[in-house]
Amino acid sequence: MRRKDKEITDKRIIEEILSKSEICRIAIMDADAPYIVPFYYGYSNNHLYFHSASVGRKIDLLKVNNKVCFEMVLSHEIIKNELSCGFSAKYRCVIGYGTVELIKDTAQIKCGLDIIMSHYGHIENTYEEKYLQRITLLKLKIESISGKQSGIWED
Repeated sequence: MRRKDKEITDKRIIEEILSKSEICRIAIMDADAPYIVPFYYGYSNNHLYFHSASVGRKIDLLKVNNKVCFEMVLSHEIIKNELSCGFSAKYRCVIGYGTVELIKDTAQIKCGLDIIMSHYGHIENTYEEKYLQRITLLKLKIESISGKQSGIWED
């Protein structure tokens, strides 16, 4: 990281960003260009969980290359200034890399969906079998991660 003064080294803060962000964006390779997809997600034990239809562009691409990059922002604020070059921002974010496993097993899909639902505060879940048959669970194993922040933060 070029700006070491902005690097987040506290694992607790990185865990907070992973646990409390609302959207995770994943960059998947499509030949020689990235394809970015925003997801609702769940986080548990160094893994990110996403649900997906079982067919489509992202599934096709992940079958060819399951290495991905992901990004999420916990909090951000644009700090305006009268001078254009005086604008700044306050934020905390993470960027990481990992590999995605495509899961079709119904029991594992239910566990993954429970992790996703609990991330958004829903604990008691029931799933109709016909919907589970259409879902592929994406399980991203985090292999590396870095955090960055700007602005004044009280921890």
